[in-house]
Parts: sequence; C-alpha cells; structure tokens
Amino acid sequence: MKPALKLPVILGSATVLALSALLLGKPASTPPPPEVPRPAPVAVAPPPRVEVPTPTKPAPADASAPVIQIALLLDTSGSMDGLLDQARTQLWNIVNRFSQARRGGAAPRLELALYAYGYAGEGAGSNEIRLLTPFTTDLDAISERLFALRTSGGSEHCGEVIQEASQKLAWSTNPDAMRLIFIAGNETFTQGPVDFREAVSAASKRGITVNTIHCGGYEQGISDQWKAAATLADGSYMNIDQNQKVVELPAPQDEEIARLGTELNKTYVVYGGAAGKASQIRQQEQDSLSRGVSVQNMAARSVAKSSGNYSNESWDLVDAVKKNKVDLGAVAADDLPEPMRNLDGDGRKAWLEAREKERAALQQRIQELGRQRQEFLAEARKKNPTEEESTLDGVIGQVVRREATKRQFTLE
Repeated sequence: MKPALKLPVILGSATVLALSALLLGKPASTPPPPEVPRPAPVAVAPPPRVEVPTPTKPAPADASAPVIQIALLLDTSGSMDGLLDQARTQLWNIVNRFSQARRGGAAPRLELALYAYGYAGEGAGSNEIRLLTPFTTDLDAISERLFALRTSGGSEHCGEVIQEASQKLAWSTNPDAMRLIFIAGNETFTQGPVDFREAVSAASKRGITVNTIHCGGYEQGISDQWKAAATLADGSYMNIDQNQKVVELPAPQDEEIARLGTELNKTYVVYGGAAGKASQIRQQEQDSLSRGVSVQNMAARSVAKSSGNYSNESWDLVDAVKKNKVDLGAVAADDLPEPMRNLDGDGRKAWLEAREKERAALQQRIQELGRQRQEFLAEARKKNPTEEESTLDGVIGQVVRREATKRQFTLE
C-alpha cells in the first residue's frame, strides 16, 4: 500500500514567498451525479505538435504598481508526464487565486514564466534546459506552451536551471514586488555542474524566493536536498504525488460559465495584422483544448478570462485603447476589422465602446456565477473530500494563502 503523503510546508527564516503555477487533462464521461459525484479522472491525449508563436512580453508598467512574478521550472524527464498533466489541468485554478488580489486597493500585475529542464526536445541546450516563455501577461501563451510540452531527456540540473531563471528573466526592480521561483521534479537536487547552494543563494540576494516541490515522498525529498534548497532561499519545501489524477467536482454553474466564456471571444477586436490574427486563433484553440479536458476546466478558464489578469492589449483594440496602449485614430484602416474601416473617428470610438460594454456585461455575469460556483464547490468538498491538496495547485494554494498576508495582499 502506498504511504500517505505528508504535506507540511517548511518555511524559511525571513519572509517566505510562494505563489502559483499551472495545469491540465482530457475529457472523460461524467457519471450521473446522485448528490455530488466524483467524476472519473481525466486523461489527456497529447495534441498534435504545433508551432507555438512567441508570447508577448509585458508592456512597461507603472513602477509603483504591485507586481507578482512567478517562474515555473518543470522537470520534463521521462517520468514526469503526471506533473505536466497537473500543470495543464490546474493552470486556470492557479490563475484564479489572484483574480481578486489587491494591495492598497490596487490590483497586482501577474506575470508568468515557464522553463523546462531535463528536456531533450527542440530548442534545448546541451544542459537539457529550455526557456519556454519569458515573463508574460499572455495567459493563453502559457497554456499553449504547456499543451505543446512533452516529456524527454534525463539530466535534471536543478542548480543550473535556477541560476538561468534568476539571471536571464526580466525580474522586477520594484522592492515590493513578489518574485517567486517554483521548481518541481523528482531527482536529486545536486545534479549538474552548478552547485544549487550558490544558485539559490544568488537568487535570494536578488529578492527571489525559491520554492521546491518534490514529486515523491516527503522524506525522500529531504534526503535529495529539496528541503535544503528551499531553506537557503527562505522558501517553502513541499511534496506532491505527480501521478495523482485531478478530480474535478461538477457544479450546476459550469455549463453556463463555459458558454459565456466562449461568448466573450466575440467582443475581441483584432488589430496588428497577421500577428494579431494568430493571437486570436490561439485564444480559440485554448478554449477548445480546455473544453476538451472537461466543462469544469473550461468554466475555470472562463472565470480567468473575466478577470483583470486576462488582458490582450497586444492584439485586442478594446484592451489596448482602454489601457492607453494604442491611439485609435492612428491605427491604419487595413489593420481594423471590416465593420470599422469606413467609420470616422467618432464612429470608430462608438463601435469600440459598444464592444467594451458587451464584454463588461459578460464578465460581470461570469464573475457572479463564478462566486456561486465556488460556494457550491466549497460545500461539495466538505461532503466529498478530494485529495487536491496533494496536487500542484493544492500545495501552491497553501503557500499563497500564507504569503498573501505577509506581503499585505488580500485575495478576496
């Protein structure tokens, strides 16, 4: 019999920061719910290999605005299929933990980055490390990278990937920014040419908190130095069962939230030529992949799409004009959608404002249903406890709840 996993979090001596990172699966038939059933585990068939466009870098932001930066470093060696499945299926749940985050009344800017290590696929160096996504606010780009990621390789250089992430990513210089690395894997932390102690200590000096997630037994992770690494950076040591299937309890609001999430797409106004079109297609593809996992997953994605964390100013005129990133009058007619091309300045503005109002109404309704959904699921979990606390989203959530208070963030 498999021993029960321990899930305590070992916190470092100074402030321990920790927050998110990401997840997924494939549709499974949901058994008829007597009361609140536990649907069959979701298995995801790998989608065909696709060319993934480069995600948009975050636009320059107000230096005084609160910032949350999370770099997720995933072991993609041959035994980590379960970890990748959890990252895909739980991405939107993780993002939604920040949907109502505030500090001093201001919503933080959420930026995510993604590294693969123990990776022998295309684009990897001889050290089997590849930067998949630099810091970005483009959540669809993160989702796309996760779906396209496959296990390969076998050299898990934890110290080296931490060193690369801390040195090469564009970390905020805001002294109050939350700068977090989450590294997940299952081999000894001492592999590779870079001493993990030096890499973690250097990251800590830059204000980056390194949190370690061992995929396996708690004591084995201590033996393999995962706890030691977290302690050096005032971070958290956690362990999960990477092969545990994510159980998604159904809620009566799921179908309507998912439908409204698809309706949101009709309010997006593409500009920027081929690049903008590619981003719009990516949005639709990520909807399809999410719905393919389950209606519950699409509901979680739709809630994320209705939040301030889901912004597409690089290709959507509504977001771009709202955030003063684009002068509507300066956009070439050929870069506008057909209904706007023959309108004068006032007509363009009115047409765009109508789309913004449509979106705001949909977002408000999704948020209302999302709150009802969360209340329902909270009660359902009391009656039908799941083992979600031993999954990637579960352990990240434990740390988020603690660290939000320490960083003077409110989450709800």
